[in-house]
Amino acid sequence: MSVKILNQLSQDFAYLLESAYDYNVVIEVGEQPDIKLFKAHSAILYQRSLYFRQKLTNATKKNDIIELKIPNHFFYVFDIIIRYIYSGVVSLENLEAATIFNLLIALNEFQFTELIDHIQSYLINNNASWLRLKFSRIYQISFENGNFTKLQQFCNDILVKHPNMIFDSEDFITLQENALIALLKRDDLQMEESEIWDKVILWGKARTPDLSYNIEEWTDENFKSLKTTLQRCLPHIRYFQFSSEDVFKKIQPYQTIIEKKIWVDILAKFLSPNMPITSLVLPPRKKAIVQLPLRNVSIRQLPLRNVSTITLSSIITLKHVAEISSWIDKCSTIYSTTKIPYEFKLLLRGSRDGFTGEVFHKLCDNIPNTVVIVKINSTNEILGGYNPLIWKVGSNNLPFRKVGNNSNDHATTADSFIFSLKNKKLSKSILSRVSNASKAIYYSPITHGPGFGCGALGMGNYFDPNPKKWFCQGTTEYVYEKPIRNICEWFLIDEYEVFQICKI
Repeated sequence: MSVKILNQLSQDFAYLLESAYDYNVVIEVGEQPDIKLFKAHSAILYQRSLYFRQKLTNATKKNDIIELKIPNHFFYVFDIIIRYIYSGVVSLENLEAATIFNLLIALNEFQFTELIDHIQSYLINNNASWLRLKFSRIYQISFENGNFTKLQQFCNDILVKHPNMIFDSEDFITLQENALIALLKRDDLQMEESEIWDKVILWGKARTPDLSYNIEEWTDENFKSLKTTLQRCLPHIRYFQFSSEDVFKKIQPYQTIIEKKIWVDILAKFLSPNMPITSLVLPPRKKAIVQLPLRNVSIRQLPLRNVSTITLSSIITLKHVAEISSWIDKCSTIYSTTKIPYEFKLLLRGSRDGFTGEVFHKLCDNIPNTVVIVKINSTNEILGGYNPLIWKVGSNNLPFRKVGNNSNDHATTADSFIFSLKNKKLSKSILSRVSNASKAIYYSPITHGPGFGCGALGMGNYFDPNPKKWFCQGTTEYVYEKPIRNICEWFLIDEYEVFQICKI
């Protein structure tokens, strides 16, 4: 049997510090006029701190007293640390946030790693407002040291939602490489990929010497130097999420800094879409749907109608969700984003689950009330359709464009609709409701995906096995009241998602 009375041991050593009995070390902390002398014992310092162990090894004595100077820390912060060295106790409750942060920096230098995670968590949980107020300093210091991982995460969680705070700041070009890479790795960084590319190039140029302002004057050595500067950043760019226009305007001038295989695959995506891509294709960044809680009101206190949820979409925003929900309910006005009555549950995402018809039928058949969302390749167009019925495999072996008049493969509903959502190029969303209810939904063969009407919108080209090829009718002669695109053609998609719509 063993008995541990640690509280008494802690108190006894704390009394030893206070009495300074038989001390043999004097520590001068701070700078004039804010200096304080601390009397301590070399044996305790040596055993409790790697920092002091190194200091004492090389220290010289004067009249049998070791004199140490620590000018770069506040004496009131060191007072907390020396008490921890002797007693093993740190109390944070009555300390200001600034003092706690300075304490964290000092503890890291004195190599008390056992406290670092604890104090980071305390700051985040109890002083988040102060951290945001001092964001620039917190962000810079957190990435200067590898031990402050929780603060790094805290800062990056803010920056991915508000990237302009750092990417548009005057200090951006001085950003540490590890901090930039940490942001580039985030799937939820809320920036267009072409904008991220511009900023990375700007950052690289600022850190690469002897570069002319005019890229036309650059030599091969200049490009090699820039490639070396950016070698750890470039692998985190989502190259295959660029539009063809941005590839030509933004990437092509710097193509020599990109690995040759990646550049060939980028070209292949647009020039020969059926050619397999061998490069690593990073997923598109997720567009966050942010809903702010009402001030001073707990989410549990809100009526259900005020609470809406959506599995994170990489295509649509919360405003789009509100708009689609209002169309489903045939409302005359668009729902507020705080009063959406539906939950959008993700059933399928092409980049995650696959783009084939087989995958669609496996994950989405026999599920009622679904919305299909499509993002067109090389544009900002977002098309989609709502099916209040279920999906199933049709009896015909041909895609919907070949059998548009076969009633056996159509389902009747007056509540379906197709749409084109507002985006950077489209100032207003387009809603097209059913005009021929008997042909509203088309049940495609197993090799093809969802189909609306007789070619109004659907997946699958009978003559081309590319699963990313879709069709949209550009006239009003079929099942829906008006076209959602001006042109009638097959097109390639970047992404598509299917959601089940559930009443809250």
